[in-house]
Amino acid sequence: MATRASRHGTTDQVAGKAHEAVDRAAETARKAEEYAREHASHADERVREAAAVGRQRADDVLDRVNSYVRDNPLISIGIAFAVGALCSSLRRRR
Repeated sequence: MATRASRHGTTDQVAGKAHEAVDRAAETARKAEEYAREHASHADERVREAAAVGRQRADDVLDRVNSYVRDNPLISIGIAFAVGALCSSLRRRR
């Protein structure tokens, strides 16, 4: 019977060590999840801010182009014609 008791004790020790390892792994996973969530949240904020800045810049450029076209309609038509001719020329070469 002494061997059964020692086996039972050994099993309990191994089970205890296994539980400790699982607890440590769970704590490490929890910390990693918190870290990932925090950084993902910050990245999301930065992306949203960058998108807002990009939209604002695009709106500013569009406003400037509209203003230029209104102030210089003939030059704008000439630029549009030149760009169209250039694009057409480049497409023909393919």
